[in-house]
Amino acid sequence: MDFKSFIKKFPFLNKFVRNTYIKKKAADFEKVSKNIQTDSKLVVFESFQGRSYSCSPKAIYEYMLSSEYFADYKYVWVFRDPSAHGNFPDNTKLVKFDSQEAFEAYSNAGTWIVNSRLRDFFVPRDDQKYIQCWHGTPLKKIGCDVTCAGNATSTVEQIHAEYTRDAEKIHKLISPSDYTTEKLISAFNLEAIGKADAVIQQGYPRNDALFNTSDEDVENIRQRLNLTDNKKVVLYCPTFRDNQHNNNGYSLKIGMDFEALKERFGEECVILFRAHYFIADNFDFEKYKGFVINVSEYDDINELYLVSDILITDYSSVFFDFANLNRPMIFYLYDFKEYKENIRDFYFGTAMLPGITANTQEKLEKALSDIINDMKKGGTGLMRYSTAVAAFNKRFNPIEDGHSAERTVKEIFNITL
Repeated sequence: MDFKSFIKKFPFLNKFVRNTYIKKKAADFEKVSKNIQTDSKLVVFESFQGRSYSCSPKAIYEYMLSSEYFADYKYVWVFRDPSAHGNFPDNTKLVKFDSQEAFEAYSNAGTWIVNSRLRDFFVPRDDQKYIQCWHGTPLKKIGCDVTCAGNATSTVEQIHAEYTRDAEKIHKLISPSDYTTEKLISAFNLEAIGKADAVIQQGYPRNDALFNTSDEDVENIRQRLNLTDNKKVVLYCPTFRDNQHNNNGYSLKIGMDFEALKERFGEECVILFRAHYFIADNFDFEKYKGFVINVSEYDDINELYLVSDILITDYSSVFFDFANLNRPMIFYLYDFKEYKENIRDFYFGTAMLPGITANTQEKLEKALSDIINDMKKGGTGLMRYSTAVAAFNKRFNPIEDGHSAERTVKEIFNITL
């Protein structure tokens, strides 16, 4: 047994080692940052703490690459595994998460563009901008709005303190709507620290791809995933449960009977199963080969949206983005009461969800059957929810049009393009 596996067996030891590691990295960053000057034309990007090339950091980066205004800019991407991310232009450097090169990039770059909270030791200087894109419109309460103590790794007080500390460093947050702006201001405690005006509300750059991707590119994605035209594609995106925690991280107790689904729908559809990035990989995909495809490690979820006919989710924020495609959604809320009362509360109730809600396997199967049958008859699958989806988009995605990255970049860099 290696040392890493050994300490995971003892939570108190695991926590001690982690804290020691963070202190060392903090000292390393402080040492590096003392000797590096800020380069206003260097931008560092990080998505999901280096786990992927995706989300709004990707959209902003690709827009900047396409603009003549930024022709003399240079870029750094921080990845857990830089070798897994293919070829980038000559003006872009890939560095390893938590490496000296990554610390040098953060110390040197005039602008930091990320989509999840940075650790406390990353503190921008006065001539550096920390842009927090965030990674989704929230249904679950986040940050300083969290009141339930169901999180297995942090207390409510710790969560509030973590978000407030991050907010104190943030230059701008990105939002797609009045609703999200209101929640970000509250969740990051922006009003209390005098930063209520620190939100750029120009749409989510990451959603531009839902409007701009060509049919040819969508077909290429389908081919990479080995999808066939004769089966509907169902994207299943459950969120993590804060109380399902083991020494390896968040785990997932599957609330769905895939055996029953395969027996009933195996000839009609294929399921793309994407677990939240916090969730440990504990699902036996081999058992359902040909029916359930593991897309948990697929870099960009937008590509999965584009090839999917139907979304099944629960409390994940994915449905806010998927709604832009005007396609049917099923909300499988098998543990709704427990989740709401004991884990995390929500910003609004189920009546506002733009799709069918199901709290049992039987109801889930009926909802999926109804949607597929409607599509067979030439319908969209939205059925009675067409009006609800339109109203939902008007409130939560009011300015999504494929140009959010452009508008956001203009505000970040205070320019007219």
